[in-house]
Amino acid sequence: MPEGPSLVILKEQSRRFVGQRIVHAEGNTWAIDKTRLVGQPIVSLRTWGKHFLIELPELVLRIHFLLFGSYRVDERRDRPARLGLAMEDGGELNFYACSVKVLEGELDQLYDWSADVMSDQWDPAGARKKLRAAPGMLACDALLDQDIFSGVGNIIKNEVLFRIRVHPLSTVGALPAPKLRALVEQARTYSFEFLEWKKQFVLKQHWLAHTKSICPRCHIPFHKANLGHSRRRSFYCERCQKRYNPPRVD
Repeated sequence: MPEGPSLVILKEQSRRFVGQRIVHAEGNTWAIDKTRLVGQPIVSLRTWGKHFLIELPELVLRIHFLLFGSYRVDERRDRPARLGLAMEDGGELNFYACSVKVLEGELDQLYDWSADVMSDQWDPAGARKKLRAAPGMLACDALLDQDIFSGVGNIIKNEVLFRIRVHPLSTVGALPAPKLRALVEQARTYSFEFLEWKKQFVLKQHWLAHTKSICPRCHIPFHKANLGHSRRRSFYCERCQKRYNPPRVD
């Protein structure tokens, strides 16, 4: 599943299409009359978290990659695309296993760019404020909350929690202030490291926790479980990742 940094790469790979007209549109999406796209120029390409936004003069196409979405630039997979766009220069954009939606209105009114960990408008103070407003939220759920950390996915979640030594079942309200700050800071820091490693095709070589079986700090087996409301896979060490929970009230 593409996380926020992967969509930044997609935007970079397809930036040459800005200003070009769409000459053909196909795919099995029913979200839009695809003939409506033909002849329209691409005004801009933007990302918000896991959303890829194709701005046209008459509308905005939102591609949401969900859990299993993927894309190809100037090539195709051996399966029908959800949406495929052919451009003036002979290039193409193809999207698979994703959600396609038409948005109406100004993007700056539809999206809170300050919540996107990859955005120049990212607001860490705003993220801390949202976290403090949800003290009962689990750390593993908080990092996957796209209203707080847009673009963070399961890989980044596992790596950030391991890096800051916080157990995924810790509650946000029980985190000491330094740990809360570290959670917010590392969500962005790791996302940009993810971006650079993925560009160099060495991302998996830098994983310390995600999909791993042994803790590289304690040299004992990791625990693996589907935790939180999201039920996403967590890999964590019971020794070096401290579990912060509110004190019991008898």
